[in-house]
Amino acid sequence: MNERKKLHSLFKRLDYVTLILVVIISVIGLVVIASASKSADGISRRFLVQSVAFVIGLGLMIFMSSIDYESYQDFVKPIILGSILLLLFTLIFGEGKEETGSNSWIRFGPIGIQPSELVKIAFAITFSVHLVKVKEDINVLRTLCGLFGHFLLIVLPVILQNDTGTALVFTFMFLVMLFCAGLSYKYIFAGVGAIAVFAPIAWFFLLQPYQKNRFLTFFNPESDPLGHGYQVTQSKIAIGSGEFLGRGYLKGPQTQLSMLPEKETDFIFGVIGEEFGFIGTTIVLLLLIFLICRCLYISSQAKNDLGKFMCIGISAMLLFHTFENICMCVGLMPVTGIPLPFLSYGGSSLITNFAAIGLVMSVWARRHTINFGLEPI
Repeated sequence: MNERKKLHSLFKRLDYVTLILVVIISVIGLVVIASASKSADGISRRFLVQSVAFVIGLGLMIFMSSIDYESYQDFVKPIILGSILLLLFTLIFGEGKEETGSNSWIRFGPIGIQPSELVKIAFAITFSVHLVKVKEDINVLRTLCGLFGHFLLIVLPVILQNDTGTALVFTFMFLVMLFCAGLSYKYIFAGVGAIAVFAPIAWFFLLQPYQKNRFLTFFNPESDPLGHGYQVTQSKIAIGSGEFLGRGYLKGPQTQLSMLPEKETDFIFGVIGEEFGFIGTTIVLLLLIFLICRCLYISSQAKNDLGKFMCIGISAMLLFHTFENICMCVGLMPVTGIPLPFLSYGGSSLITNFAAIGLVMSVWARRHTINFGLEPI
C-alpha cells in the first residue's frame, strides 16, 4: 500500500508538459530514422536500436524524476572521479572514426557507448553544486580558478579524444552557468580577449588537419564539393529540394539514394527538410525551442539555486546541440558531428537526453519548499 502511494505521488507530480514534448520529438526522430535507414529487408537495425534506447530512456527519465536532485550533493566527489576515470578509460581504449581521428566510443561487441554523453549530466550536477558553494565569491579570482579547474578536469580528456564538438558543448555549458551565477562582465570581456589571442595559437599548433578543413569548407563548401564540403553541400540540396511541403515520406532522393551522408545522425535535419519541407523543419524547430524554454521556465521556478543551475546547465546543453546541428546542416556553422537532441540516431545520446530531462523534472517536482513525500522508488 505504501509503494502504491509513492507511485501515485510520483506520477501526480510529473511535469506532463515536458514529458509529452520529449515523447513527441522522440517519436518524430524514430519516424525519420526509419526513413533514413530504410533497408530492402524492411525495418533497419538502427531503427530497432533507437526504439530500445527510447524505451530505456523513458524509464530512466521517470526514475530520475523520482530522485531528489538535492541528494546528489552527497556524491559529488565520486561522480567527478568516476567521470574522469571513464573519460580516461575511453581515451586509452576507445574507438572512433578514422577520418576524424577521434576515439570517443567504447564498444562491447555490436554495442557502442559514448561515455562523454553521460558525463554531460554529471557535469551539470557537480558544477551546479560547486557554483552553489561559491556563489557569493564567484567574482573572486581564486574562486574562478577553482571553477575553471573543475571544468578542465572534464573537458581536457574530451579534447584529447579529438572530440571537438563535445568539448564545445561542455564549454558552452560552463560559460552559461557561470554567467547565470553572476559572473562579472570584466571577466567576460577578458575571456573574449583571451580567446582572440589563443585562436591563432590553436589554429597553427593544436587543431588537426581535418578540423582546419572543416572551418575552411565552412566558409566555402563549394571549393571542395566532393571532399570536405560534400556533407554540407548535399545537406543544403536536400533541405532546399524539400521546398514548402517536402517531397513526401520515404520519397526524398538524397535520403533514399544515400547521397546525403550521415543521414541518420549528424544530418538528420536534412532528411526532415527533404521529406517534410519548410513546414516539417519549422515544427521540429519550434518543438525543440519550446522544450528548451520549458527547461528555463522550470529553472525560474526552482526552490533553490542548486535546482536553478542544474536546469540552466541542461538548457545550455540542449540549446548548443540544437543550434549547432541545425546551423551546420544549412551551412551556417562548421561541421562538428553534434547530434540533434531526441532526433538523431544514437542510443547514448538519446538516453543522455532523457536522463537530462529527468533531472529537470526532478527540480519541477520539488519546486515547492513543502515536502510532498516524493522519495526514490
